[in-house]
Amino acid sequence: MRELARRHLGKITAGVAVAAASAAVLLGVTLPGEAGAGDQTAAGSARQDAVPRDGVVEAAPKQGAKGVGRDPLTDDEIRRAEQIAVTSGGLRRSARDVDGDRGPQRLSTNLSEVDPTLTGARAAERRAEVVSYDYRTDTVVTRTVNLDTGKVENTDTAHGVQPPPSPGELREATRLLIANPLGAGLKKDYKDATGKQLTGPDQLETSGMVFRKETVAHVPGALTACGEHRCLRVVTKVRNGPWIDTRALVVDLSARTVGRLG
Repeated sequence: MRELARRHLGKITAGVAVAAASAAVLLGVTLPGEAGAGDQTAAGSARQDAVPRDGVVEAAPKQGAKGVGRDPLTDDEIRRAEQIAVTSGGLRRSARDVDGDRGPQRLSTNLSEVDPTLTGARAAERRAEVVSYDYRTDTVVTRTVNLDTGKVENTDTAHGVQPPPSPGELREATRLLIANPLGAGLKKDYKDATGKQLTGPDQLETSGMVFRKETVAHVPGALTACGEHRCLRVVTKVRNGPWIDTRALVVDLSARTVGRLG
């Protein structure tokens, strides 16, 4: 039993301790000082069903093509802003996403803050801030799109900045983890729990966060580029089953490699 507990990856943890530790990093949650996976715009605009006091759930109201004032961006506005942001200035041709395909990896799209220098009709115009990641240059690209004029008003680029990961990045990180030799323990634990082979990310429930190397005492050589590179820690769970502890593994999405802490 003692030898089993020292398994190289960590035993399956169905108890409360890991569940509680992992719950804070579920998709869409950002820990203080950490970047959690999933932005509210990754699944569309922020719409919520109204729940009357009698407990009957009503359908969400229909969404117009264009919001008013400081209303959250509509689905149509999000799609339009992202299309404008990626086609302007040749970004679609030059950038690469997490899979290596043409075009940047979209991270988030949100309603822009009002520019205090603007007044009148200009201040009332609807603007969206589209944040994406170019894996060709390891650069965060933020573009402000004026939805009234259909033009990109501002573009900011930054190196070494790591916004919260997108669901697409989390999925690719999980795929790389499963395929890597360091993922052997994950696959073994999955087989122990289900009796089946783990072959892809769809078999798991996953969440994750950006790995910040300054939070650990010793950074292995394979992970020293994290921060400049896009690196994620993935939290895994068997669908409708136990958690599997993969917190010691870090996926470098830029280099498409996996490193182990400790």
